[in-house]
Parts: sequence; structure tokens; C-alpha cells
Amino acid sequence: MFRTRLLTALILVPATLVSVWLGGTWLLLVIALVLSAAVIEFCRLMQRDGFAVSSIWALALLGVLLVDAQFPGRNVLQPGVVFVLMGSVLCKMRRHGASPVAEWALGVVGPLYIGGLGVYIIHLRSLPDGLWWLLVVFPAIWLADSAAYSVGRAWGRHKLAPVLSPNKTWEGYIGGVVAGTLAAAGLAALWGLREGVSHPTPLEGMAAGFLVAVFAPLGDLVVSMIKRHVGVKDSGTIFPGHGGAFDRIDSLLWAAVIGYYFALWFAGF
Repeated sequence: MFRTRLLTALILVPATLVSVWLGGTWLLLVIALVLSAAVIEFCRLMQRDGFAVSSIWALALLGVLLVDAQFPGRNVLQPGVVFVLMGSVLCKMRRHGASPVAEWALGVVGPLYIGGLGVYIIHLRSLPDGLWWLLVVFPAIWLADSAAYSVGRAWGRHKLAPVLSPNKTWEGYIGGVVAGTLAAAGLAALWGLREGVSHPTPLEGMAAGFLVAVFAPLGDLVVSMIKRHVGVKDSGTIFPGHGGAFDRIDSLLWAAVIGYYFALWFAGF
């Protein structure tokens, strides 16, 4: 199992970092593929719970959010969201499900949560030194998650959220916070070695890494709550050893939002 997880990570991490480095259409394409997979997984989880949630309309709403984030000057957000909401509710009125209102609401909430947070990856990359912020935030949360897993397995004794995720411990969580904070500070210092490049300072990296490592794991608990409700271990099987796309981006979604607003509010933008 560990070997499978490691091999998958060795493929996913470089591919993600390359798309972040290239930015633009390449980053949009990768984000669109991963978020679309996560939205489909969410819809299937709701279907497993007995709700007829439409993946088509959910993906349409996600598409509106992505297009607006990538092309903010086109002003597609409001009309796009309105037309998707109107179309989805009309289709739900024509089909008599067990819980039409709940099904329609779930079909809206899922892509709003996944897409509404996911587009902050694009927003963060679009900042003047957004590339370097992403190259601080992403590795920081990855290393924080890895450290939390390792420390929890080795020394974990006190349960963090026994109802939602029985395997998570306070020891692992604290280990993740320490690792994420130090990793972000170190990465910011490393990027600072590049001449003539605007980048986060080590102190800014440390502060952002701390906030990301403290709060981003809550995204993991959100997905754990959904999975426990429907009685599954993973949201999908798209990534061998890692579960589904929703599993892989649970903390990353929160990290992108935290990183963006920290850079915007506290780093002088």
C-alpha cells in the first residue's frame, strides 16, 4: 500500500508543480480535470445515499466558476450561475425524485464548495508573485499531511476527531503544523535566492505555512464527514493508493484560499 501511494505521489506531485510553473492554460486544464473528477465523485457519493444529483449541471456550474476565474474581464459569473441554476431547477421539476429540493440543493452546493474554493488556485497564481506563493503553499500542505500521517502512526495516542476520522490524532496534527510551518519558511528562503524575483519572505512563508497547516486539515475533515455519512472509505479510485480526486484536494482547497488572502492582505498586494 505504501509503495503504491509513493509511486502515485511521485507522478502527481511533479505534474502538479509543472502545471503551476507554466500557469495559464496548462494550470487551468489540470485544475479543470481534477475539480471535475472531484465534482463527479461528490455527485456519486450523494447518489449512493439515495439522492439523484445531476453531474451534468454540477459540472456546468463548475465550468462557469473556472471560466470566470481564468477570464475575469468577461463578466460570465453572474449570468452563468443564474442560467445554470434556472436550468437545473427546471430539469429537477420535470423529474419526480424522492427528495427533489434536497437533490437540487446538493447539486448546487457540491460544485460551489469544490469549485468556489478550487478557483483560488488560479487567483493565487495570478498575483504578481503568485507562482512563488503556490510553490510555498502547495509543498507546505503536502509535507504537513505527510508529517501528520507519519507522526500519527508512530506516536499518535489522542484522537483528533474520533467520529469523523478515527485515525487522526492530536500528535499527528501538531507534527503536521510544525512540519508545514518550517517547510513554508524554508521554501520561501529558497526562492529568495533567485536574483530579481519578487517572492514571499521567510517570515511571510512561516506565517502563511502556519495558518495553512493549522486550518487546511479541516478540509480533510469535511470530506471525511461526507464519506462517513454515505459509508465509504474513499471518494473514488482514480489515484491508486490515494483514493479519489476529492480525497486528494480536500486540504489543498482550503490551503489555496488561506494562501491567497494571506498574500493579498498581509504581503502588500
